Amino acid sequence: MVIARGQPTVPAVQQAAGARDAETRAARDAEARAPRLLEQHLLGVARMAVIALNGHGRVSHWSNAAGELFGVDQEHAVGRSLTTLLRLPQEHRGAFVPEAFAAVWCGACFVSRVDDGELTEVAWWVYPIERPPADADPGAAGIRVLAIATDLRRLRDEGPGLGMGDVLVVSPSKGSLPASTGVRLLRVEPALVPITEDDTARLGRRLAELLPLMGPVASEFVSERVLEMGYPAVNLSVTVRLPIVPYWGAMPRALRIRPRAAEADRRLRRSTPSSVPKPRPTKDLETMAVRERFTFLGEAGQQIGSSLDHFQASRALAEVLVPDLADFVAVDLLERVAAADWQPPAREIDGTTTMRRVAVVHDDEVGRWDDTVPEGEALVMPADTPFVEAMRTGRGVHVPRVSRERAEQICAPFTDRDLRPLITGRALLVMPLIARGQVLGTFKLLRKPDRPAFDELELALVEELARRAALCIDNARLYRREVQMVQELQRTMLPDDPPKVAGARVCFRYRPAGQAAQVGGDWFDAIPLPGCRLGIVVGDVMGHGITSAAIMGQLRTAVRTLATQDLRPDQLLRQLDTLARRLGEDYLATCLYVVYDPVARRCQFANAGHLPPVLVSPFGDTSVLAVPSGVPIGVGDEPFETVEAVVEDGSQLVLFTDGLLERRGRSLEDGYDELRAQLTGATRSLDRTCDLLLDGLGADDPADDVALIAVGLDGIPKEEVAVWDLEAEPSMVSRARSQVAERLADWGLEELSDNVQLLVSELVTNALVHGAGSISMRLIRGNALLCEVADDGHELPYLCHADATDESGRGLQLVSFLAERWGTHRTETGKVVWFEHPL
Repeated sequence: MVIARGQPTVPAVQQAAGARDAETRAARDAEARAPRLLEQHLLGVARMAVIALNGHGRVSHWSNAAGELFGVDQEHAVGRSLTTLLRLPQEHRGAFVPEAFAAVWCGACFVSRVDDGELTEVAWWVYPIERPPADADPGAAGIRVLAIATDLRRLRDEGPGLGMGDVLVVSPSKGSLPASTGVRLLRVEPALVPITEDDTARLGRRLAELLPLMGPVASEFVSERVLEMGYPAVNLSVTVRLPIVPYWGAMPRALRIRPRAAEADRRLRRSTPSSVPKPRPTKDLETMAVRERFTFLGEAGQQIGSSLDHFQASRALAEVLVPDLADFVAVDLLERVAAADWQPPAREIDGTTTMRRVAVVHDDEVGRWDDTVPEGEALVMPADTPFVEAMRTGRGVHVPRVSRERAEQICAPFTDRDLRPLITGRALLVMPLIARGQVLGTFKLLRKPDRPAFDELELALVEELARRAALCIDNARLYRREVQMVQELQRTMLPDDPPKVAGARVCFRYRPAGQAAQVGGDWFDAIPLPGCRLGIVVGDVMGHGITSAAIMGQLRTAVRTLATQDLRPDQLLRQLDTLARRLGEDYLATCLYVVYDPVARRCQFANAGHLPPVLVSPFGDTSVLAVPSGVPIGVGDEPFETVEAVVEDGSQLVLFTDGLLERRGRSLEDGYDELRAQLTGATRSLDRTCDLLLDGLGADDPADDVALIAVGLDGIPKEEVAVWDLEAEPSMVSRARSQVAERLADWGLEELSDNVQLLVSELVTNALVHGAGSISMRLIRGNALLCEVADDGHELPYLCHADATDESGRGLQLVSFLAERWGTHRTETGKVVWFEHPL
């Protein structure tokens, strides 16, 4: 039979075996005493772990609750030493060695779980079951020590009520097995006093003290049954009224009611005449203090938890404490926590742990401590300071009055400034910030010398606030890390810098959604194509989150790969749609693909369910291009269509995703009207155009991703392009070299003539030998010198290895060596082989 009883400062545990109803008179007499006694002794709901050790210090009983608390089952725990089974702190291991089995020990410490290493704050009560004789062997077998453990955090959080402990009946001769005679009745409670006498009357009186509603008659009956049977075979049910603190509405936040208020109230009563109204009783003041405590905690928790930024949550923590509870508050977080690092916070805190001061709030004059304790400063605290002690032990450190000697010790590491005026003579309270078993940092509270030290009510209040604030800060840190992860994933899948191509200028902007859950799959790209052309793509994957960002990366890579094959826009979207349907049903996206030819001054468009682009003429007029809408990528079974539009030099083409236009209360048509109004009269600067669109359309904190790309369609002047039609005969090779040399001389590029003539000779010869039909050559002076040789053959040449006896295969090797870049691509009538030579 296990019965629990607590004290005001420790958790209470009760598990009773029952009995039949007591006599009516005894129950009535006990009923008057029950509320008062139970209010003193019943404090908390917790599952109690019961562990028994034998004379060798090894586990002989391991309850299910112990397995849940420490992460190891009974099979692996029984027979092992508790000091090696659990990762106990060095200072607490002495309580579980056979030499200390005659002493009672109570305390708390952080213990790492065996299965996952998570830190758990455990409260311990260790009691000797039987004091061995002086001449007895200290390592004798049998149960010698009973250890009770529980999760201290859960014990604090669960609130008033009863705790349940496991049943353990101990027999002197048979260990933990039931016995019919000589059974020892153990009460699992913080103030355990083992009953060693076989005295039914004494046991009954003790049981009546624990459970007043039973009365002495019923208590004696229960004792007789338990001692007679040797195991808990009686069921006991007791109904009690637990103390409840009701909600009385909002109260002022200030918490200045302290124990001295009761003494002041008594003095006031003695000095006040009977005709004067008496002040509020002390009991009312205590009730108000409790109500104010809950009100303060509720308001402070709401203010701290209202932000998803761990820096703002830290500042809110400091602001709610000043000036009600302190005159100076500073919040220091571990460097990894402040940086929202991917790695978890350090588990071992020592004098080398780096911290960062993230918030400082005080009620002194403005700027008073800015130079002494600046925000954002990196700190390394020595191990002997209260700050490291609080993080290592997991408990607050309270110094009621900081002496000069203590101030010298605390301020010694700061050799570049004098912190003694800040803390000398003040009350200091350092609280750790611990969430999910991990230390996040500390916050320190200071009171001026004219204010008293922190009392018990305030210490309990700050401790509870520290737990809530730590959870809010950790949630904000994890949220920030999630946002950074999604944004970094998306950023790595988007282009870094716009490409530099002849005849076109590119500028783009990307704004992620304001919420991490809304970050999605908007993408854009500008792809240089052969012939100085430019491929432009903008798309939007349906959905949000990491999955959409990953799909976006795959589709962008696919578009870049398909673009190198120089497909028509409709053919490219058809290939992309086929690929998306093969990858999965969730691969749905809208996409707009454009190819701009600066020589022909035309754009080719193909659309897959995306918003049409806007074209700005050189004179500032705007128009929404009539591009067929099409169906989204991944739907399938619908054809795509390519349309062409002739553009003037100096025009601007603007492509975007729906996040730029769609807003609550604004239709898509209204968004287009505002967009065109912003673009009317746009300047030549693409950067300014993009910024005006984002600012003017309210994209500072968008609900959806915004992808915007603006292209300046400048064209390549006609005098920078030379085109020749060549006859398919051997003599055309020498004529092609002469024509190229003449044009290079006109452009002032004579120094390139030798290399370019040699490269042209190889390409023309290759077209003459391996090509078919008519042959043409084009020379374009842009960012580099581009030479293209086209024929009607469909077989693409490729680079191969030529042995010493081979008569061919060296031409493309020479081109690859002398040219900066070279390549081939198909056309509607044949193929093109090209190379680029730097100017």
